[in-house]
Amino acid sequence: MPLFAFAIVDSNILAAMGLQQILADLLPMGEVQTFISFDELQKADKGQFAHYFVASRIYFEHPTFFREQARRSIVLVNGDLQIAGVPTLNVCQSEKALVKAILAMHHRPGHTGSKMPMPLRPAEPLLSAREMEVAVLLAKGLINKEIGDRLNISVTTVITHRKNIMEKLHARSLADIIIYAVMNGLVDVGEI
Repeated sequence: MPLFAFAIVDSNILAAMGLQQILADLLPMGEVQTFISFDELQKADKGQFAHYFVASRIYFEHPTFFREQARRSIVLVNGDLQIAGVPTLNVCQSEKALVKAILAMHHRPGHTGSKMPMPLRPAEPLLSAREMEVAVLLAKGLINKEIGDRLNISVTTVITHRKNIMEKLHARSLADIIIYAVMNGLVDVGEI
């Protein structure tokens, strides 16, 4: 019987299978299960997973769940994208580099149960977690009022986040935010 259970939540089946094999090789005493959707994870999750390796797009579609599981969530990102307060793992690198990144992670202080890593020196994120949520919804075509309703914030707050996103990304238009969201794996081109 495995000592640890890990969940990979990613609609990219090939990427999930690759990560599953790497984790199985690194953690032979653990069991790694893959899920192609959040709904599939929820049906199987009985609290048995020590950690969730979750695609950034799925993370931002279900932020409440993963923020509640912040100590157990590791977001899979494309490139050097950082998310405030959440460990990230760049999956757009060679297998050797990915293994090194996993091995370079250390045990989180105060964590109970299994000790799964997080980056030793995380880079300062470009956007806050809330700004990333707003950027994702903007990229999906929602207007300010719809974003406010979805995130339970005022339209004024949405406008402020939008202004901050534009400044931080040096964006000249909504198109620049969409490009950022797609290039960092926060949304699929088909969702735009």
